[in-house]
Amino acid sequence: MPPAATAGSRAPAHPCLKTHGKEVARLHLFDWIVLLLLVAMYGVLSLIQPFHRFVAEDMMVTLRYPMKNNTVPSWAVPVIAIVVPAIVIIGIYIKKRNVYDLHHAILGLLFSVLITAVLTVVIKDGVGRPRPDFFWRCFPDGVPKYNNITGDVICHGVPSVVKEGYKSFPSGHSSGCFAGLGFLSWYLAGKIKVFDRRGHVAKLCSVFLPLLLASMVAVSRVSDYWHHWQDVFAGGLLGLVVASFCYLQFFPLPYSEHGFWPHAYLEHIGRSADESQV
Repeated sequence: MPPAATAGSRAPAHPCLKTHGKEVARLHLFDWIVLLLLVAMYGVLSLIQPFHRFVAEDMMVTLRYPMKNNTVPSWAVPVIAIVVPAIVIIGIYIKKRNVYDLHHAILGLLFSVLITAVLTVVIKDGVGRPRPDFFWRCFPDGVPKYNNITGDVICHGVPSVVKEGYKSFPSGHSSGCFAGLGFLSWYLAGKIKVFDRRGHVAKLCSVFLPLLLASMVAVSRVSDYWHHWQDVFAGGLLGLVVASFCYLQFFPLPYSEHGFWPHAYLEHIGRSADESQV
């Protein structure tokens, strides 16, 4: 929690969206522009043809899993990674009325998910690892064909399906969910003071709950045969690392004395205290 006001001074009221919203957003206008650039970058990179890794006949042994529908559809990833954490963040704003916390939490969440998304698609395009169901993507009729000289596959499947077949590593579902829900775990750790040394295990469980949901999404990618286990492990690790950096960019460590509020609000309190003493 922020430090209490000193004797003879008045503690500044929490800045709400109505009184300080425009000012906070204006100070971070450049950050919002960068977010838009990340969205555009992700869109462009998604159109690029991934690297077509060499796939010989003997390599198909581990790539013949059946094609299945997604247990967690692609449209659900932004809902899980962005909308769910945003609802929690907005709920805390409604209770605490601190626009610095609202703005920086939403900004950090979006940076976490979008940076992770861009990194994921860059690695996907560069690595070009075939998915576990690649055989049926490449040869939907079950009749394989290979180059007589190089031994590489000659796919005759639907081009868009084949293209998607070269995007196994890392898992975008895993990285995206761990980026958003990982950020939420950090955020909850600060808000409920999970490291207050009072031994409340329920608080720790609350922090791990978002990570459990992200893990369930990651596991579904393996059981759906869309990814190898290494893909989801790397994707989850990538999302969690980016989420950690983005959270700590805006908030103190959860176990610190002032871990409840973002850095910007603590600076706001300091300026208000200095002005009240003048």
